[in-house]
Amino acid sequence: MAAGVEVRGNHVRVYFRYQGELCRETIPGDASPANLANAERLVGLINYEIEAGTFNYARHFPDSPRVKTNTLGHYIDLWLEIKGNQMAASGFAMYRSRTEKHIRPRWGDQQADRIDHLDIQHWVQSVLMPKLHNKTVREIVSHLRQIFQLYRTRNRFAFDPTDGITISLPDADDPDPFTREEITAILGQQTERHQEINLTEFMIWTGPRVSEAIALAWEDVDLVAGTVEIRRARVAGQYKVTKTRRSTRKVKLLAPALRALKAQARYTQDLPPELIEVVDRDNRTMREQRVRFVFHNTATGEPYRSSDVLRHGWWILHLERAGVRQRGPNTCRHTFASQLLSSGIATPEWIADQMGHTSTAMIFKHYAKWISEDGPDVVGLLNQALRLT
Repeated sequence: MAAGVEVRGNHVRVYFRYQGELCRETIPGDASPANLANAERLVGLINYEIEAGTFNYARHFPDSPRVKTNTLGHYIDLWLEIKGNQMAASGFAMYRSRTEKHIRPRWGDQQADRIDHLDIQHWVQSVLMPKLHNKTVREIVSHLRQIFQLYRTRNRFAFDPTDGITISLPDADDPDPFTREEITAILGQQTERHQEINLTEFMIWTGPRVSEAIALAWEDVDLVAGTVEIRRARVAGQYKVTKTRRSTRKVKLLAPALRALKAQARYTQDLPPELIEVVDRDNRTMREQRVRFVFHNTATGEPYRSSDVLRHGWWILHLERAGVRQRGPNTCRHTFASQLLSSGIATPEWIADQMGHTSTAMIFKHYAKWISEDGPDVVGLLNQALRLT
């Protein structure tokens, strides 16, 4: 009997080594001389195709369990299951959305070992790039690369067809915080929504993420000491601990922020607490807390459950009435960093600590913009200090 052919009971099997693994497949029919001869021809053809790089497992053995578990869709399912256990619900929802919308429809039914680098490159350039932002395309390619990395843990000699595919990003837009003039216009615009004004003033002069501000409770506030502790956020319909351990922080309040909280106390400080569940950093453990949320939606009398409700229910129209160019509520966080840097007093390290960042690089990259009309006369100060006048 030729190498690569064996008889098991009354059936004939062929075996061969493919991508570093020994594969065995049963040939239909009994162990007749004709079937044995057919198996010898088949295994010779398979070995030739493997050497030539043209072997297609699914063409020879379409009903093989190995074929069914070799589709990229199989590894997409495994990857999503892993990510679902690792990530917070908000982040995972975006991963799953992009995978199901872009990757699975194009590649899910294909055999993973038959997906070619040039095919992916063509898909990126002709399908994704014309309709999506570069950053989104880069993230989709990153997801696809991670799926192939998972595939290669089971097929160690397989190549990664995403290798060498790079997506360049344009220069990031400059941070676009509110100027002091715009801050005055926003806070001074007449409105019946006093709680929203208090929330806005607090965010501008404390710098929390919007998700952190709407999850702030009176149990986190010390009006006497003038501090708040940022220790939870409201994200994708869940309360969760802050983004990172560094993000859990005690903040010393500037005068306008403390004034906003004192003004807000009359609305919500004496309300009964509600029981909530907070997702811990492992994205699995749930802890109960009884809290009285600081900021409520004036229109409903309920705590804010998402930043979208704030944006579409009040923010957009209020900025329009105030004559301020539209930016989102998270611009308050950018504004806090920029105003403090423009003061010439607060150091980047202090600002980073207040905002829950681990490095000052994040301050300059994402939030800070020197607002010349709000900053000190640096040239005049330098002339005076260096006696250049």
